[in-house]
Amino acid sequence: MQIIGQATRVTVYFGESDTYQGRPLYLALLEMLKREGASGATIMRGVAGFGAHSRIHTASLITLSADLPMDLVWVDDPRRVERLLPRLRSMVDAGLITTESVDVVQYAPGRQTAPLDGPVVDIMREEVVTVAPHTPVAEIMALLLHRELRSVPVVDDQGRVVGIITDGDLLRRANLMVRLGLQEELSAAAVQEQLTQLRESGLTAADIMTQPAITVRVNDSVRQAALIMDEKGLKRLPVVDEQGRLTGWISRIDLFRVLDYHFIAEPNEQLGKTEGLSVSELMITQVATVPPGAGVEAVLHALEQNNRRRVVVVDEQRRVLGIITDKDILRRSRLRSHPTLLSRIQRLLGVSTGAHELLPPSSERAMDLMSTPVISVRPDTPLSRALHLMIQHNIKRLPVVDNSGVLLGLLGRNSVLRGLLNASPPDLVAPQNGQPA
Repeated sequence: MQIIGQATRVTVYFGESDTYQGRPLYLALLEMLKREGASGATIMRGVAGFGAHSRIHTASLITLSADLPMDLVWVDDPRRVERLLPRLRSMVDAGLITTESVDVVQYAPGRQTAPLDGPVVDIMREEVVTVAPHTPVAEIMALLLHRELRSVPVVDDQGRVVGIITDGDLLRRANLMVRLGLQEELSAAAVQEQLTQLRESGLTAADIMTQPAITVRVNDSVRQAALIMDEKGLKRLPVVDEQGRLTGWISRIDLFRVLDYHFIAEPNEQLGKTEGLSVSELMITQVATVPPGAGVEAVLHALEQNNRRRVVVVDEQRRVLGIITDKDILRRSRLRSHPTLLSRIQRLLGVSTGAHELLPPSSERAMDLMSTPVISVRPDTPLSRALHLMIQHNIKRLPVVDNSGVLLGLLGRNSVLRGLLNASPPDLVAPQNGQPA
């Protein structure tokens, strides 16, 4: 297992003489975390200090047996921290416990296989939020919003995966107003209205889940998981054991972070120049565009003409000025609460059908709605660099421009994944002599 990206750091301050059930507290804490599958923790011994009881703790030669200050530092997946923190708190009778978000840039043992050839178990997330077939859909939506998740596996009493619930399932089968990623842009009243309707509907997970769920096994290679994601157009896969019981979860962004970590940093100019792997070959050239003075209706119409939920704002020379997504419209438009706009947003997601009404007149223009600055790449940009930019800036699609900033195409995450899967040595070779790549 690897942790790359957002994590939580827990720090516990206590005294060396503190105990738990007759044993030194620091040993009890370490053993509990190890037993529960924590990623790792470290105990540090201080030389002096004072704490909640205002006692001076010192390591002077005269008082070697004093109650010295100690710290436990534990960095882990936020969901595992959420699960284990109550247990840890119950063990610390007197002390200080703090948590903070951190960005993990490296957490990986040396390996002798290329990143795509290793088993899924090496990079999967073990802490997985699940629901049962009988779980009410209203509870599921509230859970997904609270945890900021986009999908959840459905498991039976034996822990076997029987289905999966995604954004699309909620939109098509539970009549959600907008996709989960846009819910935060709605008013609190609108969100509560949806939850109320879901409660009244009586729908459960079994009623809306996609089944059977597409899964991978713990010993399948990362490449196999990536190929399934590419072929099926999936962003996440449950990981199961031989009996079909859920053991973990792998997402496309987890895979990207691992690949990004393993690529040779700046000197790796090979990737992206190999035949069939260049940005110019992987980008799409049919890109929806609007001028900066386009009205909201024109912007929405342009979004409806493509299935990528984004339109590029360009000037008269097709130089890129900004990008507009459905989220940008809901976040910035004065019409964001208008029923017609919400209905049109549903249309973008392939939910509503038939004719649609025009938006009411508005003075807003594309320049008022677009996001700037725009991160872009050039046709000869190494694919590894494009991948890094997507991860660094949390971008799903990158405009491809020439030296003058003129729009040439759009590069998406699916295309990057496809290109990386076709990369050949020395791009994704295994490290030599047991050294990490």
